[in-house]
Amino acid sequence: MKFLLGILVLLTGVAIVTLWRAAAHERAARAEHPPAGQFVEVNGTRVHYVEAGSGPSVVLIHGASGNVNDWTFDMVARLSDRYRVIAFDRPGLGYTDMIGRNAQAADQARLLADAAAALGAERPIVVGHSYGGAVALAWALERPDAVSGLLVLAGASHPWDTGTGLYYTLLSHPISGPVLANLITAWVPESYVARSVEAVFAPQDAPDGYVAHFGPGLTLRRFSLLENAQQRANLLPQIEAMAPRYGEIEVPTEILHGDADLTVPLHIHSEPLAQAIPGANLVVMEGIGHMPQHADPQALSQAIDRLHAVSGLR
Repeated sequence: MKFLLGILVLLTGVAIVTLWRAAAHERAARAEHPPAGQFVEVNGTRVHYVEAGSGPSVVLIHGASGNVNDWTFDMVARLSDRYRVIAFDRPGLGYTDMIGRNAQAADQARLLADAAAALGAERPIVVGHSYGGAVALAWALERPDAVSGLLVLAGASHPWDTGTGLYYTLLSHPISGPVLANLITAWVPESYVARSVEAVFAPQDAPDGYVAHFGPGLTLRRFSLLENAQQRANLLPQIEAMAPRYGEIEVPTEILHGDADLTVPLHIHSEPLAQAIPGANLVVMEGIGHMPQHADPQALSQAIDRLHAVSGLR
C-alpha cells in the first residue's frame, strides 16, 4: 500500500511540474515572439495578420506547424515594393483564434477570405504553401468570386496512401493528445524543433537566422500542437472530397513544386493538380525540397508577377 501511495505521490508531482513547465514555456514563447502584426475580427474570431506595401493584394497562407513568421522572414519584404501583401496565421496557429477543434480546410478558407475582404482585399492573389496549399485550393472552390489568381506552393492537393504517422495519431487522439501535448511543451527543447525545421528544408539548409525568426516556441504551445495535429490527421478525407472538383477552378493558377520534396511529393500532388485545373502552369523546381519560397524566392516572386499580369488586378 505504501508503495502504491508513493507511486501516486510521485506521479502527481511529475504532473504538477509538467504543467508548470508547460505554462512557463508558453509564456516565454509569447514574450520572445509576440504578435508581429495586427488583428481583424471576423464573426467573433480574431485573425492575426501582417500587412505591408501597396498595390494589388497578395494573400500568403503558411503550412502545418507554421505561422506568419515563415513569410515575414523574406517574402513579405520581397513582394511589398509592388504589392499589398497580407500574411495570415491560420486558425489555432500563430496568434489566430481556433474555430473549434480540427478546423476544416474549407472553414479556414472561408474565414481567411472574409478576413481579407474585411481588410479591403476582396479579390487577392492567394498563395498557399504545403497545408496552406490545400486551404488556398479550398478558397478557390468555396469563394471563387473572392480570388483573382491562385499559387499552390508544394501544396497538398491529392490523396496519399502513407497514413498519418504515429506522432499525429497519438497527438490527435482525445485522450493521449492532451497528455502528450503537455509533455512535449514541458520537456521537449526548442532545439528539437530547430532540427525538425532543418529536416523540412532538406536537401537545402534553412537560411541563416530562419529558426530564430520563425519561433519554435510558438509551435510547441499546447493548443497549437493539438490543433495542428487535428488538422493534419483529418486532412486526407477533405482532400479526397476536393480533388474531383479541381476542374471547377477557373482563375489563373500557378503551381510551384520541387522535385526533391519528400514531405509532399511532386508526383502525388502537383503533377495531377496541373492536369486537373484548366490552364494551370506547373513549374518543377529541380533539386528543391519542401521550402521553395526560401530555396528560390525569385521563382515565387516571378509566378506572382505572372498571375498579376493575367488576373486583371490593378
